[in-house]
Amino acid sequence: MDFDDDLIACAQLVERGDPDRFAATMAAPEPARAALFAIYAFNVEVARAPWLTQESMIAEMRLQWWRDALEEIRKGGLVRRHEVVTPLAHVIDAGSADLLDRLVGARRWDIYKDPFEDAAHFTRYLEETSGHLVAAAGRALGGLPQTVALDAGYASGLAQFLRAVPELEAQNRVPLVDGRPDAVAALARGGLDRLARVRRAGVTGPARAALLACWQAGPLLRLAARDPARVAQGRLQVSEFRKRSGLMRAALTGRI
Repeated sequence: MDFDDDLIACAQLVERGDPDRFAATMAAPEPARAALFAIYAFNVEVARAPWLTQESMIAEMRLQWWRDALEEIRKGGLVRRHEVVTPLAHVIDAGSADLLDRLVGARRWDIYKDPFEDAAHFTRYLEETSGHLVAAAGRALGGLPQTVALDAGYASGLAQFLRAVPELEAQNRVPLVDGRPDAVAALARGGLDRLARVRRAGVTGPARAALLACWQAGPLLRLAARDPARVAQGRLQVSEFRKRSGLMRAALTGRI
């Protein structure tokens, strides 16, 4: 798939809005980049939609716009002209449209200030946002086992969510079901267990590039498990050198 003006716009959108996924996509094999940029640009637009306004109805309408676009893609008929929707329609199938629709639906939690109902609700949120994103990317690149996609997405989503905890709390949100240090450490260990399952699965082939964006999950979750106070203090981060070297190693070995 050639990089036309729409795909260039998608790449620029990801570079501005999600620099880590941009770096992971640039580290992926060149044939995978078009699909990844289209899918990740969609994710940038959807992830930020609930935060662009204080009016819940407007935020709901923004998310519904994307659900309507996905329904057009799923049906396989005429699809609205849009710099992200148009290339997205070229790289995802009806199954991926369903996955991404559930991703958009899960993002409704971001609109309101209600806490997660329980641990199962929190897990579902991570699986349907980050996990379904990995699954859709994997499908676009030839197929990725659903369990692998959900495990990798959960681990990666959890790591990034834990990094966002202080900001969410500053906005009067209740991000964690149990924010006590022991519970946070246990949560991180659970994410590491799921990441270990991904490694044992030994994914090969083009779809492996869909896992590259999860390369920081292991280091971040290990930090949270070892020192959960980092989460509340906003210190859950690795050095820029470690980020770059970790991505290079993941790209060369295929292991996240």
